[in-house]
Amino acid sequence: MSTPPQPPQQPEPPSGAPAQPSAYPYPNPQSPAPGGPLGFPPAAPAAPSAQSVYAQPTLVGPLVQPPQPQPGNPYAQPGPYPAVGAPPPTGGRAGWAVLWAAVGAVVASAAWAAGVFLIPAGSDVDLRGYSAPANLCNSTDYTSFQSEYAANDSTPTHNSLGDDALDEVLCNLSLKKTGSSYADAYLYVQLDLHKKTDPGPEFTATWKNYSESHSGYDVDTVTGIGDEAYLVSDDTTSSSSSGSLYATLAVRDGWVTYTMSYSAYYSSYSTDKDPPTLDEVSGWLKTDSRATLAELKD
Repeated sequence: MSTPPQPPQQPEPPSGAPAQPSAYPYPNPQSPAPGGPLGFPPAAPAAPSAQSVYAQPTLVGPLVQPPQPQPGNPYAQPGPYPAVGAPPPTGGRAGWAVLWAAVGAVVASAAWAAGVFLIPAGSDVDLRGYSAPANLCNSTDYTSFQSEYAANDSTPTHNSLGDDALDEVLCNLSLKKTGSSYADAYLYVQLDLHKKTDPGPEFTATWKNYSESHSGYDVDTVTGIGDEAYLVSDDTTSSSSSGSLYATLAVRDGWVTYTMSYSAYYSSYSTDKDPPTLDEVSGWLKTDSRATLAELKD
């Protein structure tokens, strides 16, 4: 990740240089002058400061009215330090009390707004009746693939994560033809139940645009499975038993996301039998994903 450019350093003032006026009398040039809705009496416009702009503000310096949240940004926070040369609030101790009460109100309002807009209510969670099993391999239907890979995987691997924000389960299966000592292909399945945030926008951005960030891949929209689904594939096979085939069916149903991925290197295939084609694998992924998703619903 590239480092953002840093602002230029201000040069040291020449010896004996006259003090320069402050650019703005308040921390935010968009902010209203005192006398606005916080209840301050009107103040005279700020005169050019006798203090040099090269001097840094300190906690001892005068404080000013905190700026209001800018239009269109309800989460804007007041700056931690006053602007150089800003006039102090009027009204003596009462003015200071009103000032700090206003600061607290602004911060509290921003925090409340963040909680309302960024944390969805539990009633908004849309899991569509899905549940995450402890062992996803036991709930994965891959009957279609067994027409090509008839030997059962006796040692599939699985994993799971349970959290207040996310339930995630996955399964890895080795696909073997009859008589094979080693895996001829692999099947990977993953289910995520998003319980705090809607995965929709990021899911669409990731899978619909997959070919833009991964060279050589094709993306096809699939209808009839969940709210949206995409088939992502990379096929480098030829008419002979060489090359590789990768295909993933990614599905979103409400706040639930699911993927079933197939990968194979076809150099292990004998010349007397052609390996599965992309069309065949795509059909298997769709059929078995529908069956698996139905199994995962309560």
